[in-house]
Amino acid sequence: MNSFELNKIALALLLTVLVIFGISGLSKVIFKEEVMTSHAFPIEVEAADEAVAAVAEVVEGPSLAEIMAAASVEKGKKVFKKCKACHTTDNGGKNLVGPNLWDIVGHAKGAREGFVFSSAMKSAGGDWTYEDLYAFLKKPSAFVPKTKMSFAGLKKSSDRANVIAYMRSLSDAPVDLPVVAAEEILPEETEVAPEAAAELPQE
Repeated sequence: MNSFELNKIALALLLTVLVIFGISGLSKVIFKEEVMTSHAFPIEVEAADEAVAAVAEVVEGPSLAEIMAAASVEKGKKVFKKCKACHTTDNGGKNLVGPNLWDIVGHAKGAREGFVFSSAMKSAGGDWTYEDLYAFLKKPSAFVPKTKMSFAGLKKSSDRANVIAYMRSLSDAPVDLPVVAAEEILPEETEVAPEAAAELPQE
């Protein structure tokens, strides 16, 4: 066997090795691209679920006015027991870890005499409307980012509404509840009086 034939065999072996390694490398690149593509945009599943739930609650659920109309002060007082470690509710009561909550509905956010609020709460602005209280009680840290309030929130809409109803009662002049929109009444079909019908042209 001469050197030419040996060179041909060596070249054939080299090409075979290159082809094998080339296919292997190509498959790794394809697989890697598929994995990267599937995880290219990581999503915070929990945050996404909360956003979807919030939208669904607003779009599909009853209005806040309807929820508040069905709220119970007595039930709210029971739920509020878990808040008593940090808040007082009597008129002129002292501040604890959290501010006194007498007459809180309609009161300015981050403004309670003798209590030092976080800068986040001070900058929240506006008054405590029913809508704001409802959102805040669901998850305080989401409504006022960087708030010092460590309370996780009330998941049940009924619990939030009942607590707000109870807090509303803590006032000498409770703020009016949201008004439930009147249902649209479709006009009934107009009936033609017999006398008028007699005057209509007959076909």
